[in-house]
Amino acid sequence: MESWIEHLLTLLALPQFGLSTVFIVSFISATLLPLGSEPVVFGLVKLNPELFWPAVLVATMGNTLGGAVDWWMGFGAHRVADKYSHSKHHTRVLVWLEKLGPKACLLAWLPLVGDPLCAVAGWLKLPFWPCLGYMAIGKFLRYVVLTGSLVWAFPAHWF
Repeated sequence: MESWIEHLLTLLALPQFGLSTVFIVSFISATLLPLGSEPVVFGLVKLNPELFWPAVLVATMGNTLGGAVDWWMGFGAHRVADKYSHSKHHTRVLVWLEKLGPKACLLAWLPLVGDPLCAVAGWLKLPFWPCLGYMAIGKFLRYVVLTGSLVWAFPAHWF
């Protein structure tokens, strides 16, 4: 049973590519595509514990740059969206986001809503650099907590 878990982790980590794989998967998963980068980061760290901090930092960079792409997509979509009327709920969320400003991008790490949140921040024309900074902080904390928790929950003797 233990060998299939090790094989799965090896496959997810793609050790022949290592950190470049973490960057690409983290970047793609931060766009509006439904993909999670955490299993790849965990797999690489589990097979190479010395890569914990490099993997977290590379995943943070890739995921943050993907969030920046979302921001720019939202910024570009602003003109298109202005043509359509907004529902009451939609308007309430937009008012909430405008009130929070770039700090709302701290929530970019949340599943399902985080990536669209980055796009909405661009659509609202919130300042790019502060949004990017808050995205990076939230995503970094997510990778540290999730990867650290998984490494702690599944110690080396399990494999």
